[in-house]
Amino acid sequence: MAIKIFIDQGHNPSGPNTGAEGNGLREQDITYIVGRYLYNLLINNGNFEVMLSRNTPTEVLGTSNATSLRERVTMANNWGADYFISIHVNGSTNPNANGTEGYVYRAETQSYYLAEHMVNAIVNRMGTQKRGVFARPGLYVLRRTNMPAVLMELAYISNAEDAAKLRDDPYGFAYAMYEGILVYFGL
Repeated sequence: MAIKIFIDQGHNPSGPNTGAEGNGLREQDITYIVGRYLYNLLINNGNFEVMLSRNTPTEVLGTSNATSLRERVTMANNWGADYFISIHVNGSTNPNANGTEGYVYRAETQSYYLAEHMVNAIVNRMGTQKRGVFARPGLYVLRRTNMPAVLMELAYISNAEDAAKLRDDPYGFAYAMYEGILVYFGL
């Protein structure tokens, strides 16, 4: 029985719910391409069924921030996903802030362990700073999904070194998440 993973490429390319910007990059462009790479890796594995929130780089979900988030969660819940992975990049007014972190609804849960494996794999492959995994029960996509959900903050778009990694090797971030997923499932 295939494991159903819903990949949410955070934010919209335009209109409501656009993402962070920094160092000439836009979060929504990075999340789209990293999500597409992760989709291809998982779908070619054979152990997974995969669905994307955004199927084209120009697809816009919802008409407001709230409806954009609700649409992503509804798609995953209606599809009956086993796991929900939302891909994001971080931003800060402090240009020195850097690194990789994961957010989950509650610590010491299946989503927490999945996030730990993905954070570790990104840190090992991409050389980012390990910031850890944190419970963020207030985040809509973690609170309203019917399955274990992880929100990954790959790196800081506002940090020059992190931004260069996001720009130059989006596939590396996707492959690292894929490695973390395989370790989590023992595949």
